[in-house]
Amino acid sequence: MAAPRIPASSGQAPLYPAVRHPFHHFLGALSVLLLLVVLGTLGYWTIERMSLLDALYMTVITLSTVGFGEVQPLSPHGRLFTIGLIAGGGALAAYAAGTAIEYLSSGEWRDFLEARRESRMLRGMTGHYLVCGFGRVGRHVTQELIEQGLRVVVIDTDSAALSRLKSLEISTIVGTASDEGVLTAAGILQAKGLVACASSDAENLLIVLTARLMNPRLQIVARAIDESSERKLQKAGADRVVLPYQLAAFRMTTCLIRPAVADFLWEVAHVGGIELFLEQIPLREGSCLVGQTLAQAQLRNRFNVTIVGCRLPDGSLSVRPTAETVLDAGKELIALGTHAELQAFARLASGEDRGAAA
Repeated sequence: MAAPRIPASSGQAPLYPAVRHPFHHFLGALSVLLLLVVLGTLGYWTIERMSLLDALYMTVITLSTVGFGEVQPLSPHGRLFTIGLIAGGGALAAYAAGTAIEYLSSGEWRDFLEARRESRMLRGMTGHYLVCGFGRVGRHVTQELIEQGLRVVVIDTDSAALSRLKSLEISTIVGTASDEGVLTAAGILQAKGLVACASSDAENLLIVLTARLMNPRLQIVARAIDESSERKLQKAGADRVVLPYQLAAFRMTTCLIRPAVADFLWEVAHVGGIELFLEQIPLREGSCLVGQTLAQAQLRNRFNVTIVGCRLPDGSLSVRPTAETVLDAGKELIALGTHAELQAFARLASGEDRGAAA
């Protein structure tokens, strides 16, 4: 089943207004009720010389229109005061009913329930990816992550842009991605990776710095418009910095000079018709592959995957592994294959599947 397509920006007004707790809608009515109770209690205490408890009792039964169990017969002034109190209570009831009808008819209660549901979902989310900035780059990054079957939380200050993701059930947060409170709400401590693709290098720098301080283990990729910002972003904590104009130039040059190579790489990178993936597979302690050479492992024959590269534990990359390359724990193998083939190989490399050792 194809992943849902994210609609492009249309400049429309926000579909989802700012959602407030229902209590805020009735705060005025509750304030007036409290004021009437205080005024009624003081009125009976002053006019009828009642105790404070008796005065409060008279006020409550009057406002609630119960009207029984009077503490004492009322004087003419007390009766006039009671009439005013009843009128005030009636006006308050009409105001509260009008507020309730307006709130229910506006549909804001549905938005509130949806916000509560999304908040609970965010609290329970782990291993997800944060996309900070939902402009032209952020929209495509989000689309690619969804097509890979990954869970995404998108952060942006533009509520109109994020509202278009609601129908696709993509979690969103309206706010500044460099704010610690926003990143905490997005689950940065449980997240697996973050993409900083805001509209300026300065914003991305602040996002990267904040995210790295909050989660030192987070995988962070940042976009840089200016080449001079690349080193700054790396120093701030970005694991990778992408220069879109530089990548576009490389892609266009490859298409011009080596079109067949460009088509193959594009198909592999974007899960095209040949349905091949390039995936990094870590080798774990306990895997039956540890200690074997590539020739001994026979990965091509057993899993139909091709090893095209190998990242060593020190971070260096070998792009031409040979048949004598030893599969040591801690290495990451760059493998080419279908999704099912790579999954089977990954289970063996992690030590989960020992049945395939034979």
